Amino acid sequence: MSDKRDHSNEDRSPAGIDRRRFLASGATVAAAFALGGLPAAQAAAPTNAAAAPSPGMDRKCRLGPLEVSPMGLGCMSGSAFFFPLPGKARMISVIRQAHERGVTLFDTAELYGPFANEELVGEAVQPFRKDVVVATKFGFGYEGGQSTGADSRPATIRRAVEGSLRRLRTDYIDLLYQHRVDPKVPIEEVAGTVKELIGEGKVRAFGLSEPGLETLRRAHAVQPVAAVQNEYSVLERGPEQGTLALCRELGIGLVPWAPLARGFNTGRYGIGTRFLTGDHRAGLPRMFADAMPANLLLIDLLERWGTVKQATPAQISLAWLLAQGTDIVPIPGTTDPWHLIENLGGAEVSFTPEELVRFRAELEAIPIVGAKGSPQSVASAGVEAPRGTNR
Repeated sequence: MSDKRDHSNEDRSPAGIDRRRFLASGATVAAAFALGGLPAAQAAAPTNAAAAPSPGMDRKCRLGPLEVSPMGLGCMSGSAFFFPLPGKARMISVIRQAHERGVTLFDTAELYGPFANEELVGEAVQPFRKDVVVATKFGFGYEGGQSTGADSRPATIRRAVEGSLRRLRTDYIDLLYQHRVDPKVPIEEVAGTVKELIGEGKVRAFGLSEPGLETLRRAHAVQPVAAVQNEYSVLERGPEQGTLALCRELGIGLVPWAPLARGFNTGRYGIGTRFLTGDHRAGLPRMFADAMPANLLLIDLLERWGTVKQATPAQISLAWLLAQGTDIVPIPGTTDPWHLIENLGGAEVSFTPEELVRFRAELEAIPIVGAKGSPQSVASAGVEAPRGTNR
C-alpha cells in the first residue's frame, strides 16, 4: 500500500477515477466504461421518474415471517450521527428511489434524532407502506429529547412502540428490535412483552441487536427471533465468532449494520481525513490517523478485486457479504442517490466458491488495527441479560 493515498474525502473508483466527477455527466461515465471503472448499474442518473429494480434486487430473502429484498436501506444517517445531514427532502427522495429500485426493507430507530428519523421514514414510505418492511428499535429512556441510557422495562417498550407507530404513520411495525440488551431487565420480560405486542397486531416480528449468545437463545425460546442486527463487514467480522452459527442453528436471519464500515470500505477516507464536529466517525479508533496506514491495506484488497470484477470497493464489500448466505441481508446507509445506485450494484457482483476461498485468505492476512467503536459502544455489544421467568 502506498502511503501517498489521496487524503481528501472524494470518492475514487477501482481504476483510480474520481467517482464524484466522473458521475457528473454522461460523457464522463462513457469514458469511465472505456477504462473499466464502473458497472452498468451506475450508468443512469437518478431521476424522479419511476426506475426499474436494480439487477439482483428482485431476489427475495426471509427474516422469520418477513419477505425482504437482498439488501435494505439503513436510514439513520438521514437524521443523526454522520454530518452534514442531508435535509429532509433529500433523504425522503433517496428512500423513495430505493423503493423504486427494489429495496423493500427500511431500517430506523427511535434513538436516531432521537425520534426525527422515524418521522422522516414514516413520511417517505407512506405512499407504499403496505409493500415494504419497516424495522425500528426500542431500548432507551429519554428525558428532554435526550437518551438517558438503556431501558427495556415492559412499560417503556410499550410506550416506545406507541410513539414509533405514531411517528411512522402506521398501525403496525414489521420488525421490532431491542436496540441493545438492557443489563438490568431479564430478556424473558422483553421477549414476553414483544410477544404480547405481536398478539395485539402492533408488531409482526421480533429482533435483537448485538445480543449476547445466551441472551439470544433465551429470547428465542420465549418469542421466535426473526433477525439479529449486528455490525458485520469485511472490516468487522465479529459475527463469525459464534453469532452467525447460532442464528443458523435457530433459523434467524442476520442483518449487518455498517456493512460498509461507516463508509471506510468505500475507499473514501485516508490518513488525512477529518470529520465535522459531532460526527460519530471521528471517535472510531479504526479511523484514527495512527490506524489508517495498516487498515488501508483492506482498501487495496478491495480495489484489486474491484479491478478484476469492474466494481467499486463498496460493491465488492457488499457482494462479499451477500455471498456469505441468503440469510444475510445488509442494510447499507446513504444520503446520496448516486451512492444508492452504487451500493445496489453490489447485488450484481458474484464470487465463485474458489474466489471466495482466495478472497478470505487475502482478507485474513490483513491485521485490523483499532477497536471497532468507542469504549461505550463496544461495552454495549454482546451483553447478557439477567435471567427471568417466561411470561
